[in-house]
Amino acid sequence: MKRDGCARFQKNRACHLLGAIIHESNEMIETERLCIRKFIKNDWQDLHEYLSLKEIYIFEPGEPISCAEAEKITNERAKGNDFFAVVLKEQHKMIGHVYFHHEEPKEYLTWELGFIFNPVYQRKGYCTEACRNIVKYAFEHLNTHRIVAYCNPKNTASWKVLEKIGMKREGFFEKKAFFRRDNKGNPLWHDCCAYGMLSHE
Repeated sequence: MKRDGCARFQKNRACHLLGAIIHESNEMIETERLCIRKFIKNDWQDLHEYLSLKEIYIFEPGEPISCAEAEKITNERAKGNDFFAVVLKEQHKMIGHVYFHHEEPKEYLTWELGFIFNPVYQRKGYCTEACRNIVKYAFEHLNTHRIVAYCNPKNTASWKVLEKIGMKREGFFEKKAFFRRDNKGNPLWHDCCAYGMLSHE
């Protein structure tokens, strides 16, 4: 990236960010190259473009989705407060999404970060740019105490993003979970790394 990305926060009636989380329904985060906002119904085609790919699910639960499923998911996310579209400003194209969830109990002021990006737009710094600015916004505007993330240690690209934005690897869980089973019905367990970041770091 050309710069570390101090977000410019702008009012825009067509671009809503973080819904009830930010409590300012007409706000978005704009970075050097990106707009981070709530999902809108027209995002379904861009979402389908990458969630229909088998490679997306190597480290994720689920399976490739249809156009109808993409429309349904997009509508659900447009109504929710946990998923946010990452859009290229110049092309007005959604290239990925970020998950940012306020964990229970709320008084712990802890948020979980996650992300999936279209492979066409990976390795260009977009994910790092988006996540860095969401984290910055959270610490500066949401009274966030701690941000956490979880990642398969084999998913090198993802944990490198987490470390680039300043998160620390805090733990390792052997065979923590599974998303699929083999042809005999046995769980395909995977390991997990836990990342964290405090507001003063």
